[in-house]
Amino acid sequence: MSRRTRPLLLLAPALVLLGGLFFAGLGLGLVRSFRYMPALGLDTPDLAAYAAILQSGTFLASLGLSLWIAAASTVLASILALGTALLLRETFPGRALIGFLVQLNLTIPHVVGAIGILYLVSQSGSFARLAFAAGLVAVPSDFPPLTHDPLAIGIILTYVWKELPFIALILLANLQAIPPGHEAAARSLGAGRWQVLRHVTLPLLMPGLVAASSLVFAFAFGAYEIPLLLGAHAPEALPVATWRGFTAVDLMHRPEAYAMAMIVALVSAVLLALYASFALPRRARP
Repeated sequence: MSRRTRPLLLLAPALVLLGGLFFAGLGLGLVRSFRYMPALGLDTPDLAAYAAILQSGTFLASLGLSLWIAAASTVLASILALGTALLLRETFPGRALIGFLVQLNLTIPHVVGAIGILYLVSQSGSFARLAFAAGLVAVPSDFPPLTHDPLAIGIILTYVWKELPFIALILLANLQAIPPGHEAAARSLGAGRWQVLRHVTLPLLMPGLVAASSLVFAFAFGAYEIPLLLGAHAPEALPVATWRGFTAVDLMHRPEAYAMAMIVALVSAVLLALYASFALPRRARP
């Protein structure tokens, strides 16, 4: 048994189980998205479900909202995580406490964070009541809507708060792996602090940053519990619209829900390929 085949054989039972369940569900969803559901009298595959949702303004609005949530959350979390990682790289009083708080955030479930955001920034939350007590608003309901709003600010705040530590820890690990000689050489050649950051540190961090950001984008695009709790009723995020299609009383709408799920899976697959291209080690070229 070679050194390459041994790990694969050890992982084979888990890979077969997880891969079998995943690809079986994905394949079944793909077939049903083609409106092949004999139990409902649909025994001729077609693309009618895809045509229906692509021609629906509701679907396009939900897709645009999900892309906005994922993009805004990823960009803000990445920028803040980069600053956090660069800060934690330095030695200063309180560094251990900040590092502990960053790691502690990883243990808090997303739903708990969403409820906390709801109690803090909703129009009946703590900030609204504080603004009313300070005389900044006439009534708490005059507080700017930050949850259940068209711009999905509450959802974005939750994702940024939750995913920032994930990206920061990955970047911090990459920073610790950078040989100190690279930055020292740049400084010895006259480069300033910002020049070293821009031309040396950031390019070395970029593969890890893109890989982590791809995972965060895929998660924010495909998760439904946070948009369900904090999102507006119209338009709804695409995962929420998909979930409502699955739970609708009329089963004839089920193929459209499968079609929306397949589109979410397609976007996630593209991001997974992007993540793999940056995260997996590349073979040395001859």
